[in-house]
Amino acid sequence: MATPLNSDLTSGPVSGHFRALAVPAAIGMLFNTLYNIVDMYFAGLLSTAAQAGIALGFQAFFISMSVGIGMSAAMGALVGNALGAKDRRSARRLIAQGISFGLMASVILALAGSLYGPAIIRLVSEPGEYRDAGIRYFLWLSLALPGFLLAFACNGILQAHGDGQSMRRALMWAFFANIGLNPLFIYGIPGVWGGMGFDGLAVSTVVSQTGVMAYMIRQVLRLDTTTNLRARNFRPRLRRVKDIAMQALPSAVSFMIMILSAFVVQFALKDFGEHAIAGYGVAIRLEQILLLPVLGVTGALLPIASQHFGAGNAQGVRDAVFFCLKVGLIMTLIAAPVLWIFGRFILGFFTDDPDVIRVGVAYLRVDGVILPIYMLLFAITSFLQAMKRPIWTVWISLYRQGFGVAFFIWVFVGVLGFSEIGVWFGVAAAVSTGALIAVFIAERVAQAEIGGLFRPVPPSEAPIG
Repeated sequence: MATPLNSDLTSGPVSGHFRALAVPAAIGMLFNTLYNIVDMYFAGLLSTAAQAGIALGFQAFFISMSVGIGMSAAMGALVGNALGAKDRRSARRLIAQGISFGLMASVILALAGSLYGPAIIRLVSEPGEYRDAGIRYFLWLSLALPGFLLAFACNGILQAHGDGQSMRRALMWAFFANIGLNPLFIYGIPGVWGGMGFDGLAVSTVVSQTGVMAYMIRQVLRLDTTTNLRARNFRPRLRRVKDIAMQALPSAVSFMIMILSAFVVQFALKDFGEHAIAGYGVAIRLEQILLLPVLGVTGALLPIASQHFGAGNAQGVRDAVFFCLKVGLIMTLIAAPVLWIFGRFILGFFTDDPDVIRVGVAYLRVDGVILPIYMLLFAITSFLQAMKRPIWTVWISLYRQGFGVAFFIWVFVGVLGFSEIGVWFGVAAAVSTGALIAVFIAERVAQAEIGGLFRPVPPSEAPIG
């Protein structure tokens, strides 16, 4: 039975649309982060090397997963634009082609990842137990690629229809399943099966994420828009595949650059020891929890702005952007003191190694200061994707997470001689200068597409598209 959804995000108060999309998304991401924290907890029961191995392996796997992030953004923007223009036939065809694209991409990436994944992990780590663990974790996770990529694509489709609930439900169930699957695959069943040890952490993710994928595909196929889908609609069409690729790949590359940036950070940390990498891996997950509401709000901006843009409503786009920035600023100003005050206490739940805690606390305190700047960057990324100009996110990422991170870390650690905290200062400097560039680009794109963002021209003179 088809699921009726209010896919018109151009009517009614913008606050209601943000609430309908952002709150479920934030809750879903909370459970996704808690999912990762469960993995980190069980890894901590094994050893510090296991925790560092997960941090390495997951970062390498994120390079492949970046295509899924791009798919989510692409489907949200393209389907959202089609729905805003009241072209459901085009939306239906895009949905089918998006699912086919995700399946093909997952097979290609799994094959390529078996080569580049271990190579990258070796590059940013020293020989030892934690490197071996990271490689094994990555190779097992590659089996989950279809699950991740198709689930992301389906989430973009559903969000374009105003559905923020499906991914939330799927991630909640995956979290609770992981609590049971982790000890099952790690330790086995006494007297029956001895378990897989460390490898069981990754196998648990493969099983649970495959379930997420199956549920999300089911939800897409129950939409009113997909009622008349036929098997032939899933046959790859060059024009549609090109449209999706042109929208997805820049977003994927931007995310990939972010992941490579994390490897730059890990490369800089490796000389300080495995406790530095473990501290970074634990702290970044705590930071992610506090950023979840922000990610929910800035993520909701994409389908809302996409539909307004598709409907030719320039002021609706501007209203959505500034509502997002206002709410995001409030959220980050609340989150920052939490990192400062409770960071050490919370990190103590995951490790009793004082060096790991020391590194993690330093990261959280520096990062807490720049949370509002992160929020601004996330919002601008969603805006550029909604305008179907994702290529600009690549240039922003190349500066901020490519050149900027490497250059400023070199300045603080290599030239000024700081300890691990110099790595965090370098990241902060790259983020801050990158935000200035992003604001300039966003206004230039807005001038071309909707007559301006911060200083709009009169409606009669404002271009759309």
